[in-house]
Amino acid sequence: MTEQTATEKSTTFAELYTSGTFVMPNFWDVGSALLLDRLGFSAMASTSAGFANAIGKRDGEVTLEEKLTHLSRTAAATSIPISADFEHGFADSPEDCAANLVRAAETGIAGASIEDWSRSELYDLNLATDRIQACAEAVAKLERPFVLTARAENLLRGVGDLDDALARLTAYEAAGADVLYAPGLASDEQITTVIQTVNKPINVLFAFMPQKPLSEYQALGVRRISLGSALAHYYVGAMIRSAKQMLEDGEFSWVAEAASGKEINQLLK
Repeated sequence: MTEQTATEKSTTFAELYTSGTFVMPNFWDVGSALLLDRLGFSAMASTSAGFANAIGKRDGEVTLEEKLTHLSRTAAATSIPISADFEHGFADSPEDCAANLVRAAETGIAGASIEDWSRSELYDLNLATDRIQACAEAVAKLERPFVLTARAENLLRGVGDLDDALARLTAYEAAGADVLYAPGLASDEQITTVIQTVNKPINVLFAFMPQKPLSEYQALGVRRISLGSALAHYYVGAMIRSAKQMLEDGEFSWVAEAASGKEINQLLK
């Protein structure tokens, strides 16, 4: 497999948004990132919840230094572009958020998302917009492309409605975001409204319409589909089900669904 430099990965990542629709799965450690890389995806993202759980923490408890180390290790080990779930930028002020994002870019990732959720509440729209503008200005000074995704969290957090999300996305677009993301869009009509309102690529979290195939998202005009923590939670769910089967039923039939060591070793070769 041909290794790419950080600049090449960043260029590849930016080009993915020019046409079509791509799925961006989320890894939670170096092993899962390598497997997704070798399985053939064009790009991938970190997951805040998945990584936090992998190191024995709850979502929102990871420190900036833990996140940066995680991103550095996975970017160095893999050959496809990585976009970081960079949560709220690990700071409230626009200046500190932007400075932390630059540190994240220095790990070799090709992009990152910044949320307007402080881990306890939504930021005021003016402050949230200033944060995106500061981040956009900071990454524009990098010597390679860097895709900045702005996340409007209100639908996901149960605050406000689609009109509120549209107001936030529109403000973030004007502030310089490259991709717009409102987790919680749950119908074709909502997705279409967002696409007709903004002029930047949008990302959709599949979890709110899991039965919809890729072709239908593409027909709507969605550029990117994220999985969030779904793969990590699926992995943990399988482990919990297997453990309960052994503890409660004394059975081991779960092993029939396990990947073989040979298959895993071949992918990691």
